[in-house]
Amino acid sequence: MRQSWARRSHIKSFAKILACSGIAGLYFHQNHDHVLGEGRTLSFNLTSMQPERVLDKWQRHWLQLDSRNIFTNHLQSHYGTVQLTHAGWNSSIQDYGIRPVSFRDGGPPLSSASASAPSMSEPDSKSGKESARDQLTRYSIADAAAKAAPAVVHITVTLGDMGLFIGQGAGSGVLIHSNGTILTNAHVVAGYGNVVYKGNVKVSLQDGRTFNGEVVSYDMSSDLAVVKITSKTPLPAAVLGSSQKLRPGEWIIALGSPLHLQNSVTVGVISCVERKGSEIGLRGVHGGYIQTDAAINQGNSGGPLINLDGEVIGINTMKAFAADGVSFAIPIDTAIKVMEQLQKHGRVIRPWLGIKMHELNEHVLSQLKEQDTAFPDVVEGVLVPQVIPGSPAERAGIRAGDVITHFDGAPISKASQIVDKLGDKVGESFKIVVRRPHNQQVTLTVTTEEARASV
Repeated sequence: MRQSWARRSHIKSFAKILACSGIAGLYFHQNHDHVLGEGRTLSFNLTSMQPERVLDKWQRHWLQLDSRNIFTNHLQSHYGTVQLTHAGWNSSIQDYGIRPVSFRDGGPPLSSASASAPSMSEPDSKSGKESARDQLTRYSIADAAAKAAPAVVHITVTLGDMGLFIGQGAGSGVLIHSNGTILTNAHVVAGYGNVVYKGNVKVSLQDGRTFNGEVVSYDMSSDLAVVKITSKTPLPAAVLGSSQKLRPGEWIIALGSPLHLQNSVTVGVISCVERKGSEIGLRGVHGGYIQTDAAINQGNSGGPLINLDGEVIGINTMKAFAADGVSFAIPIDTAIKVMEQLQKHGRVIRPWLGIKMHELNEHVLSQLKEQDTAFPDVVEGVLVPQVIPGSPAERAGIRAGDVITHFDGAPISKASQIVDKLGDKVGESFKIVVRRPHNQQVTLTVTTEEARASV
């Protein structure tokens, strides 16, 4: 009975292969006694007949049609030269690599014997086009997730103080070095707002190993923390990518442990590459976020957001509770800078100028010039709409309405360029070139101060 059911399963699979490849349609068209689709049905039933009889009938019709080269000609018109074999028909039905034309599953080439068709796994040197391996396939997301998954960890924190158990928090993290360095959210392991966690940190790997974790340092403002675990053997580490050249609509994957469900994978696209904290109601937040529609829930915090190359491009951090498909991640470039400062200083040093900045593009500049004919004639720069009273910028002579065109000797078109120039330099002076109404150009010197936590 077991063999009979197995044989029957093979028959169904073979029928599906024929239907997908178009052979079934050709088969029934050539045999006028049978119709595929509407009309008359098959003269035999695959599920009701004995498997041996079905195999025999398939084989007789196949050989009869193949003697007239019907299948061979049909396959050649779709796939190029294809070799078919009848071996093994009395024991099992085999998959000969036949696929629908539009079905790209990353599997083997349609024919290993083909000499005229280019290989599916090799680039076409004449056309210079990417190979099928570089195209999106049914396994692209699975392959990307598999690359990063071993480095994704589940973190639990036992909350309590003075031996008193209060509760347990949980989240995710990602190993960024084989020495056991983990990057995660501060609110997962350190606290949130004015609440500071005091308790044991447990780290679980995908392979089942568990370790005691140590919170090395954290920064509440950026919501990032560094955790360390110790292992006698090197640990799996994720590959860090870059968030600098991300584009809206790009495929991304979120990994983590939502609701304690470890090794979970969700997929989405990038909705916005730089969503400012002020746009989502966050004050005192430095830098922007990657907005995505990938599902991020409680427990995903601290886990990696990766691209289709399996590289970490962000750290998942929060979602909008009032809407579906609105989640946010900290860009990995920002996370790396914060982590470097945490490792170097034990905290994040943020220089402060005391200005608000608004980036200018061609269309905004055109509108501003239409509204005010005295607006400076610039092609790029950063507008200063507000100067904080008593700030280093005010003392340096920067005014509201100035357009910063150069900072520290370099031309400026984005606010992030100024932030990058400042780095962690506190107490240092920078030359700033600004343009004012009627094209007045002024060079000023500003000395930075360290930002307060509330700034």
